[in-house]
Amino acid sequence: MIGAGIMSATLGVLIKHLFPQSEITIYERLDRVGAESSDAWNNAGTGHSAFCELNYTPTNEDGSVEISKALKISESFEISKQLWAYLLENDFIQTKAPFIHDIDHMSFVWGKDNLSFLQKRYQAMTKYAIFKDMDYTEDFDKIEDWVPLMMNGRDKKEIIGSTKMAIGTDVNFGSITRGMIKYLESADNVELLLNHEVQNLTKIDNAWLIEAKDLKSKDEKTMAFDFVFIGAGGGSLTLLEKADIPEGKGYGGFPVSGQFLKCTNPDVVNQHEAKVYGKAATGSPPMSVPHLDTRMLDGERSLLFGPYAGFSTKFLKNGSFFDLPLSIEMHNVWPMLSAGMHNIGLTKYLIEQVIQSKEDRFEYLQTFYPEANIADWTLIKAGQRVQIIKKDDAEGGVLKFGTEIVTSEDKSIAALLGASPGASTSVSIMLDLLHQCFPDYLRNTEVTEKLKAMIPSYGRSLIKDGDFCLNVRKRTTEILKLN
Repeated sequence: MIGAGIMSATLGVLIKHLFPQSEITIYERLDRVGAESSDAWNNAGTGHSAFCELNYTPTNEDGSVEISKALKISESFEISKQLWAYLLENDFIQTKAPFIHDIDHMSFVWGKDNLSFLQKRYQAMTKYAIFKDMDYTEDFDKIEDWVPLMMNGRDKKEIIGSTKMAIGTDVNFGSITRGMIKYLESADNVELLLNHEVQNLTKIDNAWLIEAKDLKSKDEKTMAFDFVFIGAGGGSLTLLEKADIPEGKGYGGFPVSGQFLKCTNPDVVNQHEAKVYGKAATGSPPMSVPHLDTRMLDGERSLLFGPYAGFSTKFLKNGSFFDLPLSIEMHNVWPMLSAGMHNIGLTKYLIEQVIQSKEDRFEYLQTFYPEANIADWTLIKAGQRVQIIKKDDAEGGVLKFGTEIVTSEDKSIAALLGASPGASTSVSIMLDLLHQCFPDYLRNTEVTEKLKAMIPSYGRSLIKDGDFCLNVRKRTTEILKLN
């Protein structure tokens, strides 16, 4: 496994429980586990369950709201919670502080058109038990009771609306990653190699040869493996190109960095307790959905607003400025150029974000928090993401949001590309990978029963079976100590 983030940690735990005799080696170029995209400061930390993220529920041409993606994401997060509950309940992982906290998930909009959209969204979603507890209101006083900080100084005549799900969560993905990797280290036949950078991947006969360099000793070592998982976040694209499999041709990547305004006034921080998401600006990527966000970071409560997009040619926060130019090869030049031509709005948005002043950023914050004081906020850098650019027969190349698994024909190697909502849906993504790469093993009755013990909803739909969904949610809520 290349990359010691949430994805490798999740896959490692699943494989070790299903196939105890397996031998696992984890390569990580940094000196710490979960320090890149999975780190709390580099990750939005929202337990993405589609409760509040309006970009997961687009409007159809007929004016209706499409909720299929929201249903899938919400079910996937419930599956993640089930695995985490299993690990905690059986003392397989320990963390210094709780890695998951309950926090209201809210959507907040203003204006007639946005209010109409929110109403339709609420009506469509609450037909399903998985969104059963969603509350909707246009009442100023009720919203003020939910988020008083946001209502102070706001005109009571303003057209506003909000939804709330009290079962929302804030997750420290860095913490849960380190907990799972620590468990794997304690298991037999698992080796964690920190400060090791994979420099090449070569397929010879039935084995993959991994050439890695110890960044401390400068020693180089080559090892052979039956199966390779590339879960290196923004670095996965570069490694996929080095693997040189036909299925990886035509993929490119567009890096987008994130910044947040962090509140430095404890009195203000303590007045807000919710994750409140609005609508993304036209042309902006999904990760740029604005939110005023209560976080638990390093054991302390924090308040962030953003994100503000930035641009860097790095594919990782700890990467190289040559990452983007070196990723351009003959197989992906046209898809990348085509995607660029089809996304002029995104390019314009990124330019505007990069050149905006502190006052511009602050003005955006005031749309959520009218009485904000510019002296209480400081700009911080967050994580780096790489959006997928994929070859497309009709358009040449398309910019893809979300995540995608790329596997070789013989299923001996798999790479995870893309960004949000990856961490929240990591368990479902890794289960999909297992089904793609090890289908025969997963047909084994013993393996299936193990999976059901770890994930009670395995093989069943939390969307179609509402009562079952609520019962499973109740159980995980109790184990994870959420209210």
